[in-house]
Amino acid sequence: MTGPVATVTDRSATAPSGAVGSAPRLRAPRRRHSPDTPRRSVLLTVLTGLVLLYSLVPLVWLAISATKTQEGLSRSFGLWFDSDFALWENIGATFTYDDGVFTRWLLNTLLYVVLGAGGATLLAVLGGYALAKFDFPGRRAVFAVVIGAVAVPGTALAVPTFLMFSEMGLTDTPWAVIIPSLISPFGLYLMWVFASEAVPTELMEAARIDGAGEVRTFFRVALPLLAPGIVTVLLFTMVATWNNYFLPLVMLKDPDWYPLTLGLNSWNAQAATAGGEAVFHLVVTGSLLTILPLIAAFLLLQRYWQSGLAAGSVKG
Repeated sequence: MTGPVATVTDRSATAPSGAVGSAPRLRAPRRRHSPDTPRRSVLLTVLTGLVLLYSLVPLVWLAISATKTQEGLSRSFGLWFDSDFALWENIGATFTYDDGVFTRWLLNTLLYVVLGAGGATLLAVLGGYALAKFDFPGRRAVFAVVIGAVAVPGTALAVPTFLMFSEMGLTDTPWAVIIPSLISPFGLYLMWVFASEAVPTELMEAARIDGAGEVRTFFRVALPLLAPGIVTVLLFTMVATWNNYFLPLVMLKDPDWYPLTLGLNSWNAQAATAGGEAVFHLVVTGSLLTILPLIAAFLLLQRYWQSGLAAGSVKG
């Protein structure tokens, strides 16, 4: 072969092996993260781990301490078991101590949750739906009142509520705990935002054209769409009522109407009284039994709760 082509061919064939390596190399294209691929952050992972540890350590301590006797609580390390495993004995003693008053406190708490949290959820659903889907005079004023009520802590209203209920003769009765629990400004605001996005106005107008009244439109059209928000508000109000401590402390004197939070505190405080019996192992075991229903509720309703939190912040 002759010509320039042959010359180039001969040079490439006779070139030493090291000359090939001296040729410029093409740079490999950089891998760019897809917008859909989440980036890993070491700092965020560490902070999440610390928050998880902060949340789980008290639960682990509570579960381990519930297996110990009164003496075992003081002679063993807090995050490890004692030689005597007394969980079942502690549970039995918790329900039988002081004539079984723990069962009465548990039933009282269930009563306050069913009537208080259930009623608060119902009122929040009705009020949020009306504020989101109906236009009426004073709607903006109601919005301002609701936002202001969310910013006011419940403890700031406990004493004025006590004075008002005292004038009506309702103190030291279950109604003194149930009636204030019916008001949930945050639940009302959450249902307001959720109903604004979850219930299309066109769907309601189509139901009205088909001859459905407002009540039937609410129950047949809006209510199924509001189910995630309802469950979310129910969880928030249930936890708030279940863990309510300051309001029953102000309103109630009769131990027979105590909720679990106030009853366990009375058991914990009796060790400091003259001649009082220290029952810290029963307080710990009762606290473990108290949080089990809340954990079960969150695990069973978690998917509704997550979708309810996200739906109100996403606009279609």
